[in-house]
Amino acid sequence: MSLQIGIVGLPNVGKSTLFNALTDAGAAVASYPFTTIDPNVGVVAVPDKRLDLLAALIQPDKVVAATVEFVDIAGLVAGASQGAGLGNQFLGHIRAVDAIAMVVRGFADPDVAHVEATLDPLADIAAVDTELLLADLATIERRMEKIHVQSKANPREYEAEVALLERAVAHVDAGRLLASLPASDVERDLLAGLGLLSVKPRLYVVNADEDDLPAGGPLARPVLEHAAASGAEAVVLCAQIEADLQEWPADEATEYRSELGLVEPGLNALIRAGFRLLDLISFFTATGGEVLHVWELRRGSTVLEAAGKIHSDMQRGFIRAEVVQAEDLLAAGTMAHAREHGQVRLEGRDYVVRDGDVLHIRFAL
Repeated sequence: MSLQIGIVGLPNVGKSTLFNALTDAGAAVASYPFTTIDPNVGVVAVPDKRLDLLAALIQPDKVVAATVEFVDIAGLVAGASQGAGLGNQFLGHIRAVDAIAMVVRGFADPDVAHVEATLDPLADIAAVDTELLLADLATIERRMEKIHVQSKANPREYEAEVALLERAVAHVDAGRLLASLPASDVERDLLAGLGLLSVKPRLYVVNADEDDLPAGGPLARPVLEHAAASGAEAVVLCAQIEADLQEWPADEATEYRSELGLVEPGLNALIRAGFRLLDLISFFTATGGEVLHVWELRRGSTVLEAAGKIHSDMQRGFIRAEVVQAEDLLAAGTMAHAREHGQVRLEGRDYVVRDGDVLHIRFAL
């Protein structure tokens, strides 16, 4: 199953406009396809300059990019944790995704009503976080009630989990996201297994006025500071401009972005930030020079796991892998020249794949 990023936020902050811009961006370039899985899930290709350069070098018949899935989640309203609005549906959709892209409103438009009388992006973030924390608190309390029943026969078996949940409750009561709770990997896996919402990695997306690009203006500044303080990523863009420019000729769109001070589409920055948020890396394969394929892989994964990503037969019959970094291959010009310069290595099954590796898996059927 693919990893997913949920686009969340209050109503009328531009989530759907952003999602539609992402889908159009994916469809606009043949090498970076967009596929709709259902009405509110889209698969978007990850822009990668290395892919373009390798394609120019290898000249394959087909190019397949790495992808990220985005889910357009309905707007949250106060009281969602108690079922207000689309509360249960909203929270259920967040539970299903692996990470969160929180869109906050950084634009003023009298024709687009805001849920509050004044524009305050930090207050909007706090409103969403409050609902996530209240939902998490209810989930933890239900788990503790279940443990109370189960632990009667052997209370020591549940001591560690109870201690963790008590720490989690204190953390939530202090208004802090569970993502910031100090915990071991085992404890984090336990919390993740409960379907908690505030443990999910996140990035902030400031939907700014066109006139405030590229920095985002005064409404973006506190969000960027908040993201930096919490160790999260943040992206500033104008969703409407991104959507509109998908309809323009490429050269005119590039020229207009330059006039706005943008070096690339804001969507590209968002997609790459989402890819990093999921802790993914990219590796390349070039099957007989016919198909150049970029694969997404969890950081820290071995080449044996990468082989399984390509095909289960490769993982079962794995012998070894030829490995060269994309930059080295591009500099050498051919795989043969890269070998001559000692830049192609043979690695065993325990080799940890690096971002930008070009792999040729040797395997036996």
